[in-house]
Amino acid sequence: MNKTIYLAGGCFWCTEAIFQRIIGVYEVVPGYIDGFINNPAYREVSLGKTGHTEAISIEYNSNEVSLVELLLIFFNTHDPTTLNKQGNDIGTQYRSGVYYIDLDQYEVIKQVINQLEKESVFNDPIVTEVKEATPFYKAEEDHINYYSQNSDQSYCTYVIDPKIKKLQKYFSKYIDIKK
Repeated sequence: MNKTIYLAGGCFWCTEAIFQRIIGVYEVVPGYIDGFINNPAYREVSLGKTGHTEAISIEYNSNEVSLVELLLIFFNTHDPTTLNKQGNDIGTQYRSGVYYIDLDQYEVIKQVINQLEKESVFNDPIVTEVKEATPFYKAEEDHINYYSQNSDQSYCTYVIDPKIKKLQKYFSKYIDIKK
């Protein structure tokens, strides 16, 4: 059964690269969510002028990968304990967020966060925003499939490559080797 979830974990190039590799994920689209203007552009969002965060839309088959599994990958491949910051990317446009479609998703998200907190997986409290999804706006074409097309760029080498290595180390059973 195909479902959609929206995740924001800093720069959408990073989260897109992670989830493009996951079994049961059929489409990953970078874009913008949770802002106050329609059809924002990257230059506006990156300046923090629209209220949006860089996010990805994930279409997945829940019979192949569960929302719990996707969330565990998400929480462990970015820092959900920093407010409005991922590495050198600073501002509300880089906040950590999960944007749900329905109350079933909301309940799963809260359960996963509560479990991670209970198990003290992170040294600091999780500050990930959990909200009902607002309109999602697809990013411009030059941001789509960014890592795959620019993997030798310095940002990709220094920021995204370590996240891919972490995914391979801790979540290898979820990686689709054909992707």
